[in-house]
Amino acid sequence: MPATPRRTRSDALSNRARLLEVAAQVFAEEGLDTAPAAIAKQAGVGVGTLYRHFPTREALIDAAYRHQLTRVCDQAAGLLARYPAAEATRRWMAHFIDYATAKSGMSAALNAVIASGVDPFADSRALLIGAVTALLEAGARDGTLRTDVAPDDVLLLMGGIAYSVQRGTREQARRLVDLFMDSLTKDPTAS
Repeated sequence: MPATPRRTRSDALSNRARLLEVAAQVFAEEGLDTAPAAIAKQAGVGVGTLYRHFPTREALIDAAYRHQLTRVCDQAAGLLARYPAAEATRRWMAHFIDYATAKSGMSAALNAVIASGVDPFADSRALLIGAVTALLEAGARDGTLRTDVAPDDVLLLMGGIAYSVQRGTREQARRLVDLFMDSLTKDPTAS
C-alpha cells in the first residue's frame, strides 16, 4: 500500500511564506548577491530551513517571484468585494505598479533563473489575465468600466506605465494610471 503523503506543518508553511516575502524584498533591493544566510536570518529562520524549502538560489528566486505575482493578482478579488469595479481597478493598478517597480530590481536574479532552465514567467500571463478579466467583467456588470477593452490591452498599457516608472517618478505613475482610468471609464462614442 502506498504511503500517504505527509501534510506540511503550519509552522513550516509560515516559515516558507516568511522566506518568500523577505527574499523578494532583498532580491529587489540588494540584488542576487545576497547570501542565503542573510535572507534566512532576516526571515527569522535557520539557513537549513531555507535550503529545506529552496535547495538552490534559483529555486528561491523563482518561488519569490511567483509568490509576489500571485499576491498581486489575488488582490483583485478582495478589492472588488470592497469597491465598485472602477475604483477596485484603480487600486489594483497601483498595487501592480508597486509590484512591477520592485520586480525591476529582480531582473538579474530572474535572468539567472532562466539560465538555469526554469521559466519563472510560465504562469504569469494566465494569473495577470485572470485578475484583469475579473476587474473588467465586474466593471461591465456595474457599468463603471467600458466593455470594449481587452485584458491584453490593459496589461500592455500597465506594462508601459510600470516601465516608465523605472525612469520617472511615482507621481508620474499616478498621473498615468489616472489617464488610463479615464480611458477605461469613458465611452469614446458618447457625446
